[in-house]
Amino acid sequence: MYRVFEALDELVTILEEARGVPMTSGCVVPRGDVLELLDEIRDALPGDLDDAQDVLDKKDELIGKAEHDAEATLSKAKSEAEHTIEQATAEAERTIAEAQAHAEKLVIEAQEHASRVVAEGQAEYDELVGRSRAEADRMIQAGREEYDRAVEEGRIEQARLVNQTEVVQAAHLESARVLDATAAEADQQRAECDAYVDNKLAEFEELLAHTLRTVGKGRTHLRGPRGAMPSPLVTNGVPQDQPFDYSAQ
Repeated sequence: MYRVFEALDELVTILEEARGVPMTSGCVVPRGDVLELLDEIRDALPGDLDDAQDVLDKKDELIGKAEHDAEATLSKAKSEAEHTIEQATAEAERTIAEAQAHAEKLVIEAQEHASRVVAEGQAEYDELVGRSRAEADRMIQAGREEYDRAVEEGRIEQARLVNQTEVVQAAHLESARVLDATAAEADQQRAECDAYVDNKLAEFEELLAHTLRTVGKGRTHLRGPRGAMPSPLVTNGVPQDQPFDYSAQ
């Protein structure tokens, strides 16, 4: 294939270097060289070009055949499609019929099951209502008995509390009496104690007075002339120069 391009280049060179014919656009070329180059180009061209030319020559025939084959294929495909559509339609109708029949069967079974469930539920409801009423009556009776028992216990407890209240009141009265007696006894003891203390204080006062008089007399005796005897003091008929008897107090 490369030789084809070389031969074409040489052919172009020959034409460019050829001597021109005056007054025309033609030129004078060496015939032998040009023919030789053309033969080389023909030999160098691949055989596929001939086949391609044959195809080009037969294109109308091939196009017609292809169109005929396409029409035949299209007609066959259309026929097969129509047949397939008919089969699909028939299958769909059959499937729909089977589905409707199955649905109707399911509806009937569901209705029967629902009726059975409703009947069982009604029976269970009646049983539960009966049991509930019996249980309610029993609980009401038990509540009444419990109420009566609680009322009776309340009455007993009330009576007991009333008795306890009376006892408490009596205890309060007794405690008040005891407190009053204790207070009176305490007042009496306090009065006796006060009298005893006052008596003892009076005796102590008399003792102190006697002691003071004795001390004064002794001081007077010490200040007077020696050998002189003071006259005895007499108080309430008792000589005061005698010593005080502490044991008598």
